[in-house]
This record gives sequence, structure tokens and C-alpha cells, in this order.
Amino acid sequence: MSPATPIDWLLSSLLLSLRVAPMFAFAPPFSLVPTPVLVRLLMGMGIAASLAAGSAPNALVSGLDVGGIARIAASEILLGSVFVLALQLAFGGLYMAGRTIDVQAGYGLAMLIDPTTSAQTPLVGTIFAYAAGAVFFGMNGHVDLLRILAASLQAIPLGAGHLPQSLTALTDFMSVIFILAFGVAGGVILCLFLADLAIATMSRTIPQMNVLVLGFQGKTLITLAVLPVTLGVSGALLARMMRLSLEAIQRML
Repeated sequence: MSPATPIDWLLSSLLLSLRVAPMFAFAPPFSLVPTPVLVRLLMGMGIAASLAAGSAPNALVSGLDVGGIARIAASEILLGSVFVLALQLAFGGLYMAGRTIDVQAGYGLAMLIDPTTSAQTPLVGTIFAYAAGAVFFGMNGHVDLLRILAASLQAIPLGAGHLPQSLTALTDFMSVIFILAFGVAGGVILCLFLADLAIATMSRTIPQMNVLVLGFQGKTLITLAVLPVTLGVSGALLARMMRLSLEAIQRML
């Protein structure tokens, strides 16, 4: 069934963009791409307009008053936040694991300025995030997200959103995703911990040695040597994290 008037289609597209556009504007890995937020918002609105035209009647509303528009807008924002939350948690776990390595290796003062968000991000965590983003796009995660968006309209038509009945899916996802994130960084963390033990032992046997200088230099070299190997062997874990994020979106809707 087509909309009664072009105004109905335009209104439906704008309301549906509240479900679609926040993911492209604020959720990684899309936010890692050096593109202005306005461009990503417009891309999300274009996808919403396409979904509204191709998913009728589930994506079309008509004859709404101001109260009805506000109610549907609130429910669509709630659904859009689910997409953003799942991806933010996955990449947030990687940032946290990277920050742990920064503190261990002495990079704690070297905070990067993310050019896309102008926010301070951890050095190693940024490397993990971009690696996860490359894996996400390499496994066609963006295509799967579009499929989930289209399927969400069949399961939850425009304006039929509701609060989740249980937070079990969210808590289960958080516990698994943070374990996997530290699994990605586990090799580097273990090597740096062993280096700390070795330096502590040497400081007891050779008190005149400058432990601080040796620690910074030694752990920097260890990080540079182990980090590429860790990224090379953790591709499966990163792919698993991205897949779990997509599955978590479907469970939380």
C-alpha cells in the first residue's frame, strides 16, 4: 500500500530516519571514517527514505497529529539507540583493552585526538578499533546491518517500538564482548606483565640501575614487537566480536 500523499511518505521517511541515521552518525565503525557527521546523517536519511518506499505498509504512517508524531519519534529514537549501543559497547571494549596496554607500556600520557570526533582516544585502543572496523567491513557487516534494518521494519513497524522487557540480552552481551576485547589484547598484556616482573627482579639485584628508564625503553620495544603479532592472530576474535554485535542488536530489538 502506497502513502496517501507525498507528505505522508516524507513524514514517514523522517520518522524512520530516527531509527537509521544515529547508527551511521554516532556508532563505530562508521564514525571512524573521516566524513562529516552531516554527510553521514544525510546518508542515513537517504537509506531511511529507501526503506520507507520499499517496506510499505510497515514503514508508512498517515493522518498523525502532533502527539502521534512525538510518540512515534520517541519510539524510533529508542530503537535507533539499540543499534548505536551494541556497536559502541563492542568498540568501547577494545578501547578499554587498548587503554590498559597504554598504561602498562607507558603510553598513558600519549592520548590521540580522533579527527572524526575531536575526542581523546587511547593509542593502542585506536589501533584495535581501526582493525575491528576493517574486519567489520571486510566481513560485509554493513550489508548485514542493512538487512537487520529491513527486517526490523517487519518485526517492529514504524511507530510500534516499545521498551525492552528484560535487560538480560544486554548484560550477557556486555560480559561476553569485554572478555573477547581483553582476549584480543591478552598477548600484549601478558608480555608486558612478564617484563614488569623481570624489571622488578633486576631492580632488587641491581639497585643502581635506572629502572624507570629501562622500563620505558624495554616495554616500548616489547609492545612494538608483540602488537603486530597480536593483531595478526586476533582476526578471528575481532570477527567474532563484530558478529556478536550484530546478533545482539537482533536480540535487543
